[in-house]
Amino acid sequence: MTIQDSTSTNDTDSGTNKNFKVSLGSRYSFDKIFSIATWIATFLGLVVLAILLFDVFADGLSLLDWSFITSYPSRLPAQAGILSPLVGTIWLLILIALISFPLGVGAAIFLEEYATDNWITRLIEINIANLAAVPSIIYGLLGLQIFVRWMEPVTKGRTVITGALTLSLLILPIIIVATREALRAVPSSLRQAGYALGATRWQVIREQVFPLALPGILTGVILALSRAIGETAPLITIGALTYIAFLPNLSLQGLQSPFTSLPIQVFNWVSRPQVAFHDNAAAAIIVLLVLLLLMNATAVFLRNKFEKIRS
Repeated sequence: MTIQDSTSTNDTDSGTNKNFKVSLGSRYSFDKIFSIATWIATFLGLVVLAILLFDVFADGLSLLDWSFITSYPSRLPAQAGILSPLVGTIWLLILIALISFPLGVGAAIFLEEYATDNWITRLIEINIANLAAVPSIIYGLLGLQIFVRWMEPVTKGRTVITGALTLSLLILPIIIVATREALRAVPSSLRQAGYALGATRWQVIREQVFPLALPGILTGVILALSRAIGETAPLITIGALTYIAFLPNLSLQGLQSPFTSLPIQVFNWVSRPQVAFHDNAAAAIIVLLVLLLLMNATAVFLRNKFEKIRS
């Protein structure tokens, strides 16, 4: 570099420094303002949540008893219960887990560990990311056309298996994204070490990668299931019933029987003009909240357990 070039460079730097304003005081002020704004937003959200929970518990806690849980829905509010919706929700939860876990985790392992970087893979990844943000009502319309109408000889129409398949489609993108993130968190050095010892790709995934990624995978799956059992719009679209006075059989034939769920029952009771039904809806909401909390607690427990095993 010549003397003239260095002089011009210094002039440029000095000109840039002259135009650059440090303004540390204003930066710290903006930082404090932003921090205060985020705390206020968090506080307001918690206050609204606390008010809603207080209103729900105030209306429905007094109705929660064994008779309410073990009784079928009724036209009379005092005799109405949530037995068939609760069993239907558990049925859906088990079937969704059995369908979505192997499909979602398998698809994620293929995309992350086996698929090459080409336009087909990129197109699939873009579509999966987009499907995770699609409104649930769209999945209900898709389930109505495919599972209720086209696959009617197999699903028998508006049945338990139809609801499970529809909600499985809803959470599959979420499970795939969560599983891929968990797999990416595993250091690539472990994979290279396995290959260096002569292990195949599947052996490395099965023995090294998957056990380390399992806590994150289970957390994503359980949170996705928590979303699924709280959905109402897809089930309404495919025609889930609002009144059922029987329980599905614990058999393959039971998969092809009509069903209802707690969100559908809550929607039905809230839509009625009688205040007593609104109180019943609040009690059913409490039961659904307890079920969701149990699932989230299970996710935390499993995550901590597998992390301890890994360490």
